[in-house]
Amino acid sequence: MDRSKVVAIVTGAISLLLAIAYLVLVQLLDFRGEMLPAPQDLSTLMGWYG
Repeated sequence: MDRSKVVAIVTGAISLLLAIAYLVLVQLLDFRGEMLPAPQDLSTLMGWYG
């Protein structure tokens, strides 16, 4: 095989590995459960300052 075909195959393999790693990461983050939103009213948390 000439050099350009080897580079193309190696680049494609790296791309597939990164895509699979991304999908696994997304699944792991999604498996953690529902994310809670940040609190909107901070006055209850900061009330003891004033």
